[in-house]
Amino acid sequence: MSALPELRISEEVASRHPGLRAKLLTIDGVRARPLDERLEALKAEVQRRISAERTLEGLRDDPIFRAYRDFLWSVGIDPTKTRPASEALVRRILSGRGLPRINTVVDSYNLASALSGIPMAAFDADRLSGEVLIMRFSRRGEEFLGIGMDSPRALTGREILVEDGAGPIAIYLYRDAARTMVTESTRRVLLMICGVPGIPEEALDEAGRLAERIIGDYSSLTK
Repeated sequence: MSALPELRISEEVASRHPGLRAKLLTIDGVRARPLDERLEALKAEVQRRISAERTLEGLRDDPIFRAYRDFLWSVGIDPTKTRPASEALVRRILSGRGLPRINTVVDSYNLASALSGIPMAAFDADRLSGEVLIMRFSRRGEEFLGIGMDSPRALTGREILVEDGAGPIAIYLYRDAARTMVTESTRRVLLMICGVPGIPEEALDEAGRLAERIIGDYSSLTK
């Protein structure tokens, strides 16, 4: 483990959304591999379990997913069009598409997110600028280049961003920036476990521990 950056929530965000919080966790000594058959077997097992226990229709009544949906509605974002990351992963499973295969670090925290229902984001800690992260509202027309996007997207001013000293690294709850993405050359990961009002702090802690354990099992330099 190494020192965590400080996460500061802007006064505007804090005043509009009291109780908003996120947890940060640094994991050192990782090696993101393109594939690990043991992890693929675990993903298949979890996907079978989720498919047996959940339905698409029932997701709207899940209290965890409901809390994240309600939060997105509160900032003016339609969660039926822009899903919180954890719900989007579970929906992929239930619609038969399965969890994506990116690399073992990303696949591991995606697995923890699908299991816990808690959205997460991950960044290459060595690509971050400065020692402070700021959570703030976007500015209308501000551009954001997310992972997998061919060109920057103009923001509306409703999104909540997380930024380092060089600019945005995530749209909170559903999109990470390309600049700080986790790749096979990443050796230190900063994990952000994303909370909203109504989600207990213990749930964030438990989700973070789960992600850390799975990443350690399948993406350690020593394994």
